[in-house]
Amino acid sequence: MAKLILIIASQLLFLAAVVFAGKGDDFAKTVDRKLLGLHEEKLTFFRVYWHDIQSGSNPTSVVLRPPLSNSSFFGTVTMIDNRLTTEVSVNSTLVGQAQGMYAAVGQHDASALMVMNFAFKTGKYNGSTISILGRNAVLTKVREMPVIGGSGLFRFARGYVEARTMWFDQKTGDATVEYSCYVLHY
Repeated sequence: MAKLILIIASQLLFLAAVVFAGKGDDFAKTVDRKLLGLHEEKLTFFRVYWHDIQSGSNPTSVVLRPPLSNSSFFGTVTMIDNRLTTEVSVNSTLVGQAQGMYAAVGQHDASALMVMNFAFKTGKYNGSTISILGRNAVLTKVREMPVIGGSGLFRFARGYVEARTMWFDQKTGDATVEYSCYVLHY
């Protein structure tokens, strides 16, 4: 009788182990991309002008943490809500906002970590965003940073942007940067 109880108990334990072993794996499953409306991937190119204004009574760029020393910008953290326009002029047609932050990360060079979303406010892309995260070697003529995601029409986005400084005022810190964006999305 004891053998029978031992056999039944071991079979029940084995059955329980088999039943519960798969429970940790059901948190993820493969989904047909067409169910999410994801069809053929598209490549979209657009060019916008990013206006970083630190001067005046209504700055769009605010230093949250000043530099560690006077000889370097290292450690500076700046929060932004910059205009994105169609032309170099800050008063040209507004298409969205660049919202996020940048931080001076180079101790021996002028480089920044850029963390920002381009939030579009007009036309076909109204309400859509792309997310940019990468290193910006500020004094380099053309800088490349990755597009790591997006929302709305840019859902599942990936790609890159090229940044080119159009003008920079050393006295005020104000700048206009051209962003050429190459975005793959569905």
